[in-house]
Amino acid sequence: MITNLLAPAAFTFSVIKNPAAKSATEREAILANPGFGKYFTDHMVDICWSVRGGWHRPRVQPYGPIALDPAAAVLHYAQEIFEGLKAYRHADGSIWSFRPDANARRMQRSAKRLALPELPTEYFIESLRQLIAVDGDWVPSAPETSLYLRPFMFAKEAFLGVRPAEKVNYYVIASPAGAYFTGGVAPVSIWLSTNYARAGKGGTGAAKTGGNYASSLVAQAEAYDHGCAQVLFLDAVEGKYLEELGGMNIVLVKKDGTLVTPESDSILEGITRDSILQLAEDRGHTIERRKVTLDEWRDGVASGDVTEVFACGTAAVVTPIALLKGEGFEIGSADAPAGELTMSLRQELTDIQYGRVPDRHQWLTRLDV
Repeated sequence: MITNLLAPAAFTFSVIKNPAAKSATEREAILANPGFGKYFTDHMVDICWSVRGGWHRPRVQPYGPIALDPAAAVLHYAQEIFEGLKAYRHADGSIWSFRPDANARRMQRSAKRLALPELPTEYFIESLRQLIAVDGDWVPSAPETSLYLRPFMFAKEAFLGVRPAEKVNYYVIASPAGAYFTGGVAPVSIWLSTNYARAGKGGTGAAKTGGNYASSLVAQAEAYDHGCAQVLFLDAVEGKYLEELGGMNIVLVKKDGTLVTPESDSILEGITRDSILQLAEDRGHTIERRKVTLDEWRDGVASGDVTEVFACGTAAVVTPIALLKGEGFEIGSADAPAGELTMSLRQELTDIQYGRVPDRHQWLTRLDV
């Protein structure tokens, strides 16, 4: 059983500056066209954990390779988790994140499922602030750009044996991200996987762990082969209920304005999805979180009862879905336009994230303080 000892009250980060940090000219050249996940900032956060010492030795250090013993538990038993969120530069130059406390809590739930120590929320948020304190210049200011923050944790103890590791490290790295839709938001086609399941009952589907994404890759390749941008999975038990895409949640919009999203213990709880649904509820829309069959989608589109479908997640925020393709069938039309409500909710959420409208739910946390 893991003992989640907290760090001492004086949890002070040491900072080691990177002597090979990019120059301002080099950095600006990268920020002009960063793509996604291609470039990384000059520093990273590293915090140790052990059964005996709890969380200790927090530091910001130069970005670079991590030394691992060949017997490190993560390499053999995949005991690891991660998170994903963004830092946004507002018009006044300040830097903010969106609901980092929710990411911290989700990481704690993932840690519990993977038998890893739970990093306290205040240390999670402080780790983001510490990285921004040295790498804040990497947060771009162009429209729809951001600095993607990737906290992750893995079993570092060197041993061969199936048990929870007694030594773990937590890191945060950051990567500048360009606009996801460079030519404007465009509806996509997605592929329904009937040969593969993303996660099984009682498995790790509700945790943000690499194994879930590894298991989706072959299905994602199948989607690409069929001209689709993403893959949608059904439940692993009956094979008839919608689960989620390879890395995004899904929402159906009905003619009467009701928003319906699949509910399952093998779906990752999406922070972007929950925020979008809250904004819709604020407008008076009914929200349904329940099991959703593939037939409900098919029949709803045929009858006109389902008028819009979209996917949502941290990277793209909201992606309209025009067409679902599967073996021998199609639902929707590849040239269908993006839904009006879909685009309106996307605009409202991004306006909050970038500080263009009031944050009435107090979702924003300032990082450059």
